[in-house]
Formats: sequence, C-alpha cells, structure tokens
Amino acid sequence: MSQLDTELIVESIPQVDDGNHERFTHIVLEGYTPEGGEFVPVDNSVVGGIINSTPVKALCGKVWVPGRDPKKYPLCPTCKEIAQSMGWDLPNG
Repeated sequence: MSQLDTELIVESIPQVDDGNHERFTHIVLEGYTPEGGEFVPVDNSVVGGIINSTPVKALCGKVWVPGRDPKKYPLCPTCKEIAQSMGWDLPNG
C-alpha cells in the first residue's frame, strides 16, 4: 500500500456581522494624508459600503456592512483605544 500525501489548505474568510449584536460605533480608516501631500484613499470606504452593500473593516477588526446611524451608539472601546494610541483626536460624546 502506498501512502497518499495530503495537504490541508485553510482559507481565512472574514466573518461579516449584521451590526446588531454589538451596537457600537466603529472607527474605519478610509485613507490618510502624508505630510505635505494629498489625501490617499484606501479600499475601505463607509460610504461605498453603504451604497454597494459591501463590508468595511474597523480598527478593532470588526467586519460588517454599514447601514445604521453611528450617532445612536457609543464608540467601540477597542477602536477608541487604538486611535488614542496613535495620537488621533477623537470627537467628544
């Protein structure tokens, strides 16, 4: 008998949440402006996610399709901690 070689392939598929179970407002990095340069967008637009029903990824790692009013929910503590550690100014409230 011959032994068959097998290879296990693991594919990482992000879990997409409907956004209802956590009820937090998340921070999504949509781009950056280098010193003395122009805004450079990244492929993670909240507006694009709303219009096209495509998922976005927050600083904390949460992936979801945006569609709720973020003003109704408190700021995600993990997103807040990451943003503050990077020296970003956050709005009060």
